[in-house]
Amino acid sequence: MVQNYMSKFVTPEVAAKAVRSGDWVDYGFGAGFPELMDRALAARKEELKDVKIRGGLVIRPRIEVVERDPEQSAFTYYSWHIGDYERKLQSRGLVKFLPMMLRALPELYRSYIRVDVAFVPVSKPDGDGYCGLGISNYAWRTIFENARTVIFEINERLPKLQGVNGSHRVHLSEATYVVEGVHEPLPLRTYKDPSPVDIQIARNVVAEIPDGAVLGLGVGGVPFTVAKMLAESDLKDLGCWTGTISDAFLAIHKAGKLTNARKEVDAGYSTWNLAMGSQELYDWLENEPELFYPGDVDHVHSPERMGKMSNFISINGGVQLDLMGQENAESAGSRQLSGIGGQMDFLEGAFRSRGGRGYICINSSRRDKEGNLRSNIVPTIPGGSTISVPRTMVECVATEYGVAHLHGLSLGERAAAMAAIAHPDFREEL
Repeated sequence: MVQNYMSKFVTPEVAAKAVRSGDWVDYGFGAGFPELMDRALAARKEELKDVKIRGGLVIRPRIEVVERDPEQSAFTYYSWHIGDYERKLQSRGLVKFLPMMLRALPELYRSYIRVDVAFVPVSKPDGDGYCGLGISNYAWRTIFENARTVIFEINERLPKLQGVNGSHRVHLSEATYVVEGVHEPLPLRTYKDPSPVDIQIARNVVAEIPDGAVLGLGVGGVPFTVAKMLAESDLKDLGCWTGTISDAFLAIHKAGKLTNARKEVDAGYSTWNLAMGSQELYDWLENEPELFYPGDVDHVHSPERMGKMSNFISINGGVQLDLMGQENAESAGSRQLSGIGGQMDFLEGAFRSRGGRGYICINSSRRDKEGNLRSNIVPTIPGGSTISVPRTMVECVATEYGVAHLHGLSLGERAAAMAAIAHPDFREEL
């Protein structure tokens, strides 16, 4: 069957000629990255003008179109969500941030924004010409169905799972061109050992999680610590419905607790949109594909679907919260640190769920560059900083000093609850 599509197979250099001056090109999101096409497009620097490239949450160490064109004479790079490497680019003025709420992204592509060329990383095809979307389902189907030119980049290192009923599957017939070649190892995301503060925050949250809970865990130290504690706990029949599946869920699985048995939606499967973590995580996806429902943003980030499940627990981090419960999850003043991603989606999903809860986990304080202690709970979010989540959507705030439950409280009661979990040095002032 693959032989029927051999006419679509070209070199990356030939495929890159599909990009025209003035085009919008999509690279995708997360740890999946079209490295062959990125290099081939960068090599056309002298031939092109005003090519705009969208990506996001990049954790690999280099984007060729950016590094080879720091003058931005041919290429301008835009990010939906600033990742570790993109943060370094930002300090050099080489990335433009695009604010968005992840569940709205497919509709943006359907109705509001243009995509001319899509570089789609896919796994090796099976005998019938079907490929998996590897570790980044993202909104790829929506994007390439609205693109002029679709280029599949076969990455031999990607896990080959194709999802439930084709939820993670594409076919060679859907591509304009197909390229292949040798790839670098998949980018890895690791975690530092948790601090005593991380451990106490996690302990406060785990105390409120019931048997059979369905977990949406953000990427970071506290969610990972929560997962390790859950793996060591007496809880059972936990489930996974998350934007990014990580080693946190692998730890719960290895403890025999990730059964997904009580999920009312996708029962028996761990549901996710992106995968990001260790090689062991990627091997797990490759070797046990029957355990997973990898789905697109429309499926995974739907608050309506999350709301149909009982005891859906969303756990994410933040930067600052004020006494009303407003959260800044993504900036330091006007400097963009990350993005909101799916946080709003999962907070609303937890609110809709019977027995569900959404937690924002944050250290009560931090040290500034001069070594002074500063509170992360503030009277009001400072001017220039982002309000990522409004006060009406923040339900539970966890610090090392406890959990504030804000729904149904007046402004004065919210302020008292927030001050009670602040660092003791700042409580009286707050």
